[in-house]
Amino acid sequence: MARFDLYLKVEVDTDPREDPQRLAAEICRQIRKIYGVRQAELSSWVDHSGAPERI
Repeated sequence: MARFDLYLKVEVDTDPREDPQRLAAEICRQIRKIYGVRQAELSSWVDHSGAPERI
């Protein structure tokens, strides 16, 4: 069986109060569940609203 690392960029429009890490965790959970991937994780994010980035 072949194994690949896929790097995806996802742009989302959300409520300004939405926590980016929580949203990313849910997206990763869904990807693992639906596609049976080994691992999905948030490596970084860019905030285009002008608010400081948190990690």
